[in-house]
Amino acid sequence: MARDEITIQTPIMDNTESIGIRTITAKSVTVANGIVLKNAMACMNNTLFIVLSNTANSDSAITFKKGEKYPNTMLGDLSLSVSSSSTTVFQVQDPARFVDANGDINIDFASGFTGTIYAIGKKVEL
Repeated sequence: MARDEITIQTPIMDNTESIGIRTITAKSVTVANGIVLKNAMACMNNTLFIVLSNTANSDSAITFKKGEKYPNTMLGDLSLSVSSSSTTVFQVQDPARFVDANGDINIDFASGFTGTIYAIGKKVEL
């Protein structure tokens, strides 16, 4: 499967370094393709957020696919419910569970899902 790609959108700090500002660009989800979140490990611990808007008139599901690089991938895939006509924020506490050897996270969607997705977080080097 050729997955659609998204990247982590990081805030751009203002001149006082007090506020991070970013105009967010969401990606439409094509269920048949799924999503790959590129270079997820470039994000500081506990700052990776995935925002999903489900525009369907029914509840759906999102599945974070297990990774292949770290020992805690033995926990397997994680499927979560997404309410209809809602926006849901997922804070990824343990990205290593889902990260492939190249640092990406793969995400699948239930067949009835329609909507958008984006990811935000702080870069490690900030």
